[in-house]
Amino acid sequence: MRPRDLRWLVVLTVLAAVGALLGPRLWRRMPAPRTSTGTGRATAIAPDVYLLGPWGRTQTNAYLVRAGSSWTLVDAGWKGDGLRIQAAVRALLGPGADPSAILLTHVHPDHDGSAGELARAWGCPVFAHPAEVPFATGDFAAMGRYAGPLDRWLILPLMRVVGARRREAILAGSSLAGIVRPLPPAGAIPGMDGWEWIHTPGHTPGHVAYVRARDRVVISGDATLTLKVNAWSGLLRQEQGLSGPPWYTTWDQRAATDSIVAIADLEPSVLAGGHGLPMTGPGTAAAVRAFATRTMRDR
Repeated sequence: MRPRDLRWLVVLTVLAAVGALLGPRLWRRMPAPRTSTGTGRATAIAPDVYLLGPWGRTQTNAYLVRAGSSWTLVDAGWKGDGLRIQAAVRALLGPGADPSAILLTHVHPDHDGSAGELARAWGCPVFAHPAEVPFATGDFAAMGRYAGPLDRWLILPLMRVVGARRREAILAGSSLAGIVRPLPPAGAIPGMDGWEWIHTPGHTPGHVAYVRARDRVVISGDATLTLKVNAWSGLLRQEQGLSGPPWYTTWDQRAATDSIVAIADLEPSVLAGGHGLPMTGPGTAAAVRAFATRTMRDR
């Protein structure tokens, strides 16, 4: 085990002990961490693409995208972020001009936490890769099959301790059953002409990125980030910089590295990750390529 992994293991072991004492404040029920960085504003990062965030200690992002006459929200923050997402949408679009759909890059509580609340408020569907749908609908067996380190060491043991009845009630409370739909095949995205989804697995089995080919805008979710989440200093100082997905919540590290390379191959002009400030400008593609090369060399 690498020293970095050992340090994280110690931290996660402490968290497990705290969790055992405090009871099952479980992963999918955790509220958003709060800092003073949250706003209700939408910031343009490319034509018809707006950043909502970054919010919280983890600098979590959502994005509002216009394609033709329709608007789509990409990712939905933590549980509890719904009101400020709605405020940002109203500030940009005006009252009553709601998004027609919510797209998820993946199903983790910092990205789908408010999806159900928003979908019900707007009367719209939620789309995710077919491999993510079992997680979105509370399939505990699927969570076990595709668990990352934090799941194996902390979340799943706690969920087993509480017993089947309580576990099912907890999962039902955050389920998107009846709301979530699988993304169509071949990269098609309902209501988003000019955009496509590409499969970028590793962080989760059904992780996707959303790409606009004409100007190479890439909404990469957690497949490639612009916040240094894999270093102590990055998390503590909220340090900007390219990063792979958090290793402690990543299902398959080798697949995650391949997905970083796939995103670099797109030569993004804008890299809009799930955490951290988006990268823009003429040096973006070269920076992402250099990062992918380093990541391949180090794996």
